[in-house]
Amino acid sequence: MLMVPYREQDHAKLVTIWERAVRATHTFLEEHHFLFYKQMVTEALEQKQVEVWEVLDTEQEPIGFIGLDNTFIEMLFVDEYFQGQGVGKFLVFQSMKMKGTALRVDVNEQNEDAVGFYTKLGFMQTGRSERDSSGNPFPLLHLEMKRAEGQ
Repeated sequence: MLMVPYREQDHAKLVTIWERAVRATHTFLEEHHFLFYKQMVTEALEQKQVEVWEVLDTEQEPIGFIGLDNTFIEMLFVDEYFQGQGVGKFLVFQSMKMKGTALRVDVNEQNEDAVGFYTKLGFMQTGRSERDSSGNPFPLLHLEMKRAEGQ
């Protein structure tokens, strides 16, 4: 796998990856919530609100991406067809190489697969919010990597 900085020509593909991943994992969202968040992700990518890195397959096509605000993981999505194949783990570990091990992330409490993914990687819960950052009633778990450097 290869990780590269955001490529504008991949914008539509990244939004499609987001859409497939969210539809597969965020079953608690209603359609109007889904459309709201899709617009937010589209704008975040277009306006480069976060540092975005893509994972490319052997054909140089994106199969996942991560958006970072310093050491905070704002978004991490893997195409549903590539989930469970180490793409997400690769993105997190490459981010640790760039940013250090003190990564943080908020994850929807209802997204049990994501909670398990981050927990398995060594993230621990440091807090909880009843609502997401947009004020919607989707509780967030605040997680932080608890690894020492070099592990």
